[in-house]
Amino acid sequence: MYKKLMTFCLTACLGVTNPTGLFADTLVDIVRETISTNPDVQIARDQRNAVEQQMEQTRAGFFPSAEITAGGGWESSDNPATRATGRGRDTLNRRESGILVRQLLFDGFLTENEFDRQKARVNASAYSTFGTSEITALRAIQAYLDVLMERQLVNLAEVNLRTHGETYNKIMKRSESGVGRKSDVEQSMGRRAQAKTNLITEENNLHDSIVAFENVVGREPNQLEEPMSFDYLLPASVDEAITQALDNHPTLKSSEADVEAAREQQQAAKSLFFPRIHLEASGTRSDNLDGVPGSNKDAQLMLVGRYSLTGGKDMARREETAYLLSEAKETRNRTRRQVIESIQLSWNAYERAKTSLESLKVHVDASTESRDAYRKQFDIGQRSLLDLLDSDNELFLAQIDYVKGKNDLMFSIYRILAGMGKLMWALQVPVPQEATTIQ
Repeated sequence: MYKKLMTFCLTACLGVTNPTGLFADTLVDIVRETISTNPDVQIARDQRNAVEQQMEQTRAGFFPSAEITAGGGWESSDNPATRATGRGRDTLNRRESGILVRQLLFDGFLTENEFDRQKARVNASAYSTFGTSEITALRAIQAYLDVLMERQLVNLAEVNLRTHGETYNKIMKRSESGVGRKSDVEQSMGRRAQAKTNLITEENNLHDSIVAFENVVGREPNQLEEPMSFDYLLPASVDEAITQALDNHPTLKSSEADVEAAREQQQAAKSLFFPRIHLEASGTRSDNLDGVPGSNKDAQLMLVGRYSLTGGKDMARREETAYLLSEAKETRNRTRRQVIESIQLSWNAYERAKTSLESLKVHVDASTESRDAYRKQFDIGQRSLLDLLDSDNELFLAQIDYVKGKNDLMFSIYRILAGMGKLMWALQVPVPQEATTIQ
């Protein structure tokens, strides 16, 4: 009985503190959940793991390989050996088996360069996984902030509609008592209809933001907590932010790893001009071979060299890899410019939002005082209805601009952190294991 009573009390308390019955989502929890479930991140992880297995396939070239054969069946032979015995065509049951063990000794460093190329590709994929995680985290943050903002805007629109409804009711009472004008009733009715339209618009925007949240996170949002600001983690200047971005941005690091992979590919192409030397050990056993009854046993241990003449194909391959290396370098250079541009744009957005927010707050405070003064003056006949309605509308628009300004400022901070490759670090959300590089 005691346990049941405690359970009931706890449930009742939770119902009071959280009337919707939903647990609150924090921004960090949403990012962590998104990174672990978002398809884009999972695709990047799978791609990285697939490239690592390609590296392991290349690693096998350093070790001996073995080829085992076995067979048996019916054979009909007509050759000098069978004719010498007077049998002419002879039919026997043939059996054979063999093993060939081959160890690479030298291939112009092809295997070594190819292995280094695959390792560089693994690191490029690891950085790509890191970058995808950062981008996805930023998308989740934007979706989180948008839902939070749109819910606030819906609340403002509801208050605005309620305010215009109260004004309309007051004007109607005046009109019914014979002291009000019909034009005031019509004007108040029109403003109330506009306020209702504003509410419908904001509710639709909220619905759209929830759909966007579901697309990134994978579920509907619960109650959302106001996130903390990480502006204290921002560098002192845009130049310092650019320096950190060039040192840490995962997309740029992925491009640099691609350059390394292309360089190793070019080295591997040069190995085509060298012979391949293997140490080969082989053994065979066969019975009733070529129409001759009896067993045959052979064993060999040989150094075998092979050199291929390809009619200029290898030279063309070497030239091709030179162009691929140049392409990878230019791709890296383009990525570097894009990283710098992204930081500059993000920093400009941050500075603009921070400066604008101060003015937007002044506008809200001034509009609130003005509206309150107009309402008192309207009640004693010193202000017209139009003055009152305009003051209500101005306050509503000022509040909307302020909420949007706060959202812009908050997102710009996360955007800068993502541009520097430090978003996951700032949130203390671990990156996927596949984002780890190989030394």
